[in-house]
Amino acid sequence: MTEPRVAVVTGGASGIGAACVRRFVAEGWRVAVNYFLDGEHDAAAALAADRGIAIQGDVTQDADCRRIAAATVERFGRIDALVSSAGTTRLVPHADLDALTIDDFLKMAAVNTAGPFQIARACAPALTDGDGGAIVIVSSYGAIFGTGSSMAYAASKGATNTLTMSLARVLAPRVRVNAVCPALISDGFVERLDPALFAARAAHQVVRAPLRKVGTPAEVAADVYWLASGASLITGSVLSLDCGLHLNGDG
Repeated sequence: MTEPRVAVVTGGASGIGAACVRRFVAEGWRVAVNYFLDGEHDAAAALAADRGIAIQGDVTQDADCRRIAAATVERFGRIDALVSSAGTTRLVPHADLDALTIDDFLKMAAVNTAGPFQIARACAPALTDGDGGAIVIVSSYGAIFGTGSSMAYAASKGATNTLTMSLARVLAPRVRVNAVCPALISDGFVERLDPALFAARAAHQVVRAPLRKVGTPAEVAADVYWLASGASLITGSVLSLDCGLHLNGDG
């Protein structure tokens, strides 16, 4: 009998990360669900249930990343995919230049750029074993157009996109590395932090995007799963999950 494949999902207690956990579990995978806040433990444990484990850790801390990878291998004996979904932001209008501080840039770079690097480095030895593996980093459409929740966020995700290409180059041929860049989605951080702003952006996206919709975490998770489990000829790619907004030059 073939052993179930194993995925590590950072930021797995909510949003896109949680949707990815549900998708991988539905496909029969074992999943290590990483969470950050103490208050996320119950959600992470419920998502893991009998198909995985919940592991608290901060992706900005290299020791935590290595502990997450080691605990996964100890429990399941392998890692076949890494979904790097942990992220952070602040909602700051781009025109308000004085509202951002150096600490904002440093925090977002630490979580959104260094975090994916550190967890990828920690999981790389296990991912290169056996038949090889895949990494999917959750980036942002704002990284492509310099838009989104703040300039600091867009800059950190832009760096994440170049990180994706660098990792893909050095981890090949054993590991494929790709990123997804969702535009506005429902049940995301914008909707949780500012429902009125979400409603305004959603209305704009529905009008401007050729697909006339706002995506869901489950739809993003479906594309993440495809990149992790199939897509055998794709590495170093940054895929826009934007409902076609780029066709109208929308940033």
